[in-house]
Amino acid sequence: MRIKWRDGDGGEQCVGVAVMREINVPFVRHLFAFDENMEHTAQTMCHHTHTQRLLALLGQKGLLRPRDLDEVGIPRVVLTRMTAKGLLEKAGHGLYRLPDHPGSEHESLATIATRVPQAVFCLLTALQFHELTTQLPRQVWIAMPRGSHAPRIDYPPIKMVQFAGAAYFEGIELFDRDQVTLRVYCVAKTIADCFKHRNKIGVDVAIEALKDARSQRKVSADDLWHYAKICRVANIMRPYLEAVE
Repeated sequence: MRIKWRDGDGGEQCVGVAVMREINVPFVRHLFAFDENMEHTAQTMCHHTHTQRLLALLGQKGLLRPRDLDEVGIPRVVLTRMTAKGLLEKAGHGLYRLPDHPGSEHESLATIATRVPQAVFCLLTALQFHELTTQLPRQVWIAMPRGSHAPRIDYPPIKMVQFAGAAYFEGIELFDRDQVTLRVYCVAKTIADCFKHRNKIGVDVAIEALKDARSQRKVSADDLWHYAKICRVANIMRPYLEAVE
């Protein structure tokens, strides 16, 4: 019997059993064991590299989605492994964070902003963000373009309203909180929205917000009038604007 193999130049080589008997069998076994150990070491190093890169990415974003890993070439299974080891925890469906991540008053907003980039925080949530109400809304109010489907979010609970055209695009301000960019309507746009949706939140809430914003000089009369026209509530807001001037 002869044993065949390919050499480095593609040629076929062979050796007889008699020659094989002269080979140091323990040495050959050592070579195979060394090769397996090297493969295991390489896999371990690769896993550690993915873990370090994921933690660095998490340090930048604060919250991670599985698709964030696709953009930087990290296998999604790393999220599952690190969560199982207690190195990560779920902040919600499809969201991951560090287990010792300190909570903040804007954590729920950051969660929604990460899951729904088109969402703009509005009405009672925007009033609370701008410190123009003492109410604590049970839901997070978001505005979406007309025709949008309600986001599927288990927590926090959301209340969606739909705006079209300038009523959606105008007046958006950007704020960085918990390493996430929040889209929030400015004070003037928020007050105009409150008058527009006074049947949902109460006209008294809208009036109180208007009075507080003007007394604290957080908004100008010109800005209020501008957004009153965009939201088509100029005639409704006119007497209240005149009363606070």
